Amino acid sequence: MGQTEDKLSGFYRRSIVERLQLLRQEGYLDSEQVARLTCETADKLVENVIGVFGLPLAVAVHFVIDGRPMVVPMVVEEPSVVAAVSGAARRAREGGGFVCESDDPLLVGQIAIVGLSDIGRAKRALYKHQEDILNLANTLQPRLAARGGGAKNLELVDLPGMDGQPDILVVHLLVDTCDAMGANLVNTMCEGVESLIEKITGGRVLFGVLSNLADRSLVKATARFPRSVLGHGGRSSEEVCRGIILANHFANVDPYRAATHNKGIMNGIDAVALATGNDWRAVEASAHAFAARGRQYQSLTQWRANEQGDLIGSIVLPIKVGTVGGGTRANPCAEFSLKLLGVRSAGELARVMAAVGLAQNFAALRALVSEGIQRGHMMLHARSVAAAAGAPHYLHDAVVERLIQSEVKETRAREIILELSGASAVQVDSRVAAGELSSGFGKVILIGEHAAVYGNHVVAAPLSLATRARAEDCTDGVSIVIPKWGVEQRLQASHPNALQKSVFLILDELGLRDRNVRLMVFPSIPRAMGLGGSAAMAVAIIRALVQHFGLSLTDQAINEIAFGSERLAHGSPSGVDNAVATFGKTLLFKKGTPPMRKEIRLRRPLSLVVGSTGKESLTAPMVARVRAGWKAKRAEYEAIFRELDELALDTVRVLESHDLDDLGQNLNRAHDLLVRLGVSSPELNDLVRMARDQGALGAKLTGAGGGGSMVALCADEPQRLVRAMNQAGYEAFLTEVGGDRG
Repeated sequence: MGQTEDKLSGFYRRSIVERLQLLRQEGYLDSEQVARLTCETADKLVENVIGVFGLPLAVAVHFVIDGRPMVVPMVVEEPSVVAAVSGAARRAREGGGFVCESDDPLLVGQIAIVGLSDIGRAKRALYKHQEDILNLANTLQPRLAARGGGAKNLELVDLPGMDGQPDILVVHLLVDTCDAMGANLVNTMCEGVESLIEKITGGRVLFGVLSNLADRSLVKATARFPRSVLGHGGRSSEEVCRGIILANHFANVDPYRAATHNKGIMNGIDAVALATGNDWRAVEASAHAFAARGRQYQSLTQWRANEQGDLIGSIVLPIKVGTVGGGTRANPCAEFSLKLLGVRSAGELARVMAAVGLAQNFAALRALVSEGIQRGHMMLHARSVAAAAGAPHYLHDAVVERLIQSEVKETRAREIILELSGASAVQVDSRVAAGELSSGFGKVILIGEHAAVYGNHVVAAPLSLATRARAEDCTDGVSIVIPKWGVEQRLQASHPNALQKSVFLILDELGLRDRNVRLMVFPSIPRAMGLGGSAAMAVAIIRALVQHFGLSLTDQAINEIAFGSERLAHGSPSGVDNAVATFGKTLLFKKGTPPMRKEIRLRRPLSLVVGSTGKESLTAPMVARVRAGWKAKRAEYEAIFRELDELALDTVRVLESHDLDDLGQNLNRAHDLLVRLGVSSPELNDLVRMARDQGALGAKLTGAGGGGSMVALCADEPQRLVRAMNQAGYEAFLTEVGGDRG
């Protein structure tokens, strides 16, 4: 189970548009549901409406619950909640996911009887007429009874009276509400049987109303977290495991700690309740009352270690929610969330919520006993503050980094924006490269994809986007932190992932393998979109290490190390990505030993529109596809490569003379040739067609293809094309080519 395919891996790294596209592609929602994600029915839900107060609707990913992969909607404004619960779910996935069970969906209605002279006689009478009371209650909700629910039983409870008054007799009406939340159903039943109960007992009913303590609807979730996923913040797996168990014990013996412990659990549960239109206040009240059922208020979770050193967690709490009626259908966002979950009953929804609560508790305790709870929280909080202060996209990560170094306040964020503003994206990148942070630049291929691998010329230009990095001292080995992607990893030599292998290669080349260092990375280049993101990250990390450790390294040496990283990631790259990432110049490039690299000096800068499909472009498989075609149809493919080579050489002339019409024709012809190579996709072709329809002089895919991005040359109003692509569900931005970014 630990190897279950997770098609949403890397979800947090995508833009909002990309996330919605992926959810649509995977069948979690359709186009109509995407369009309904704004609620237009607020005035029908409550009184005196003057507007809508928005909260973020996010999704937690990586969940496997009772063997089924799930995407969980969450409405929450607190930073780190969604990231934490998704990370915990990914780790639980390695242990088989969450296993859950739930009771029947019973709610308790309370009917309080006062003025009884003989409580014993009243009890006997009520038990004698129990069936009459239940039958009357069920006639009040016939459709509920027809679905197999309804009033099922009575319980009688004595409570002491006030100020010496006679005891109070309380009738508990136990109601199976099926898939409804049930508050209105139970209240109607309680009030409907009051007169009959008064007639049977001779007393007076003080009130009849439901109880929000849903302890007849208990839910349990368990999960196993393998020891291999526990280590964190410089702490070993064993230390983290023992720390979590001890912290949980602390919550069981100290109500002050238990209150914070359980509040963290409810961060996740309440967020799912809100997203699905359920009464989160009732869920919250029930959980805390249940936690206080013994001598003192205690933890809702329990943690232990098994013989293999794995961490076993469990949670038991009352959750009574609904999937039909009320707010779950009146609010389009709630309806969307239930569709996204794909739950078939209220019991299944309650089990999902229990799993989310357990995941949230694991994430909080793991952070608490390792690096401390504040570090990761503050990184995400800084991102929210930067956005609230109005940081433009190309400054956002730099603003976040400065906030973390100083104080995370909106006033400080505005000051930082003012300090950096007035400069273009290119100027900011140049300033960063000069010392503030180390940078590697993204790229677009203008002419020559795939042909470059076979020794032909390629023309590439740097983007006005860069990946930035900083190295800092630490005491616990090597770690890499990418706040934008929610990545924080300590490098493990025994089982390195692809990112860690690249970092290890760089450390080995620089002779720093045995040094302790933390790498902070701030990418602004869309990942796996054919825009040179991996090369830019490698160059940024190399430069950060060179600067931090005071090494002497030429740009050419940096370029060669980055090329080694690219070979590790992509198999047989041409070397153009790392060259542009390193030198930050528009280049005519040709693979070789050594490669030919000539700077192209543009007469005037060009404004290009880059449109991303939202579908990953993976270099290695696309290069392999072209190689297979080349082997099968060598003459045809080599003719295409020769024409691309001629177009690349001609594009040098076009760029130097600023002949936009000829450049547009070259771009269009290059795209047609790449389509013949089989590396385009329906999404890329759609974007290219859209660009040409909007008046672009030329448009083509850029990069490996199969997904990723395209580039368009617009003579007039490029922002109009950007808007059109964004409105069509893609993501587009304007970039300038021709400035020196080195």
